[in-house]
Amino acid sequence: MKLNRRIFLGTGAAAAASLSAPGVLASNHEKARVVVIGGGAGGATAARYLAKDSKGEINVTLVEPSRTYFSCFFSSLYLGGFKELADIGHTYGTLAAEYGINVVHDWAVDVDRDSKTVTLAGGAVLPYDKLILSPGIDFVDGAVEGWSLAAQNAMPHSYKAGSQTELLKAQIAEMPEGGTFAMVAPPNPYRCPPGPYERVSMVAHVLKANNPTGKIIVADPKPKFSKMALFQNGWNDHYPGMVDWIGEDFGGGNVSVNPDDMTITIDGEETKVDVCNVIPAQKAGRIAEIAGVTDGNWAPVNAEDMSTKADPDVYVLGDASQQGDMPKSGFAANSQAKVCANAVRGALTGSKVFPPKFSNTCWSLIATNDGVKVGATYEATDEKIAKVDGFISQTGEDSALRKATYEESEGWYTGITSDMFG
Repeated sequence: MKLNRRIFLGTGAAAAASLSAPGVLASNHEKARVVVIGGGAGGATAARYLAKDSKGEINVTLVEPSRTYFSCFFSSLYLGGFKELADIGHTYGTLAAEYGINVVHDWAVDVDRDSKTVTLAGGAVLPYDKLILSPGIDFVDGAVEGWSLAAQNAMPHSYKAGSQTELLKAQIAEMPEGGTFAMVAPPNPYRCPPGPYERVSMVAHVLKANNPTGKIIVADPKPKFSKMALFQNGWNDHYPGMVDWIGEDFGGGNVSVNPDDMTITIDGEETKVDVCNVIPAQKAGRIAEIAGVTDGNWAPVNAEDMSTKADPDVYVLGDASQQGDMPKSGFAANSQAKVCANAVRGALTGSKVFPPKFSNTCWSLIATNDGVKVGATYEATDEKIAKVDGFISQTGEDSALRKATYEESEGWYTGITSDMFG
């Protein structure tokens, strides 16, 4: 099958890709070659584990356009003033210097599964024996009436961390006294199910300190959301009267926006707002679609190793995958990456492949030292990654437990970023 070779996201910076000897699965090749596209919680973890555990038997190339990775997880704590931007920024130097990973800062613009090559915007062509895609999310065109990527500076999504997060923070700081912050929440499935509601909490935290008469409106197409009782109780306790959540039953799914006039219309009622955070419906990052491994939105994968249903030599991790019961989170992507790396290494070198084990925890901060969490363990079945058991913080927990939960999240952040970047 010959695949679509459309270039996406314009031309990237040229990169001099240092190509190594091709891999063991083809004749006359000395080393197996794995190309990993996307340097986040899934891709960086997979690349590091492959390089670390193969001890030089596999040539690993990591393709990531950004030289600094800003984590989406904990980005709301930056909005809330609990973190600096530098606290959530990470670079790839250790992966290159200590693990021998060929880190290429460029856009992947084409995948040819017949010839097993990846083409970069800068013109380099990378051959592979196994390809791991961890491109995160893109947005569904037309998901919110009146909004498009052209409007992202007026109404930022801030659901890809970095400059968008800085922009939203600046807009919140510049809100007039008594002004209104609006959020358009996404439909299921989407990156980080608690994410929008932790963000609401952090915006409320800032307004309570600096603009206590400010208001927050949340237009939500869903009837419920992750940790709903925990968040709503927290909003009532810490930010009484500030947050107005409008769910599906009250017209939260019937929404349009006008970036020029800075208005949001919910179920026919127009409201002038000062900041509007539009989080649209989501789908797998564009390169997964170009590779021909999606169903139009997400990439269906096999639970035992994260290989795609379309091609056993292409794997998809994290947010972009359609894998079953795991949420789209950084923890989940990191967990899937380890399973995938073990399976890929086994296929390429004959090393032992361990039974897959998956887990996830999502922490959220509602107010200072008021942390909550939800999580589960999972197993691979023939149909999907299936939930085995789970846990969630309870309403009414004492302040010491909530503080301990927040401190636990800080420890996890240190651990996962070390696991990703070395």
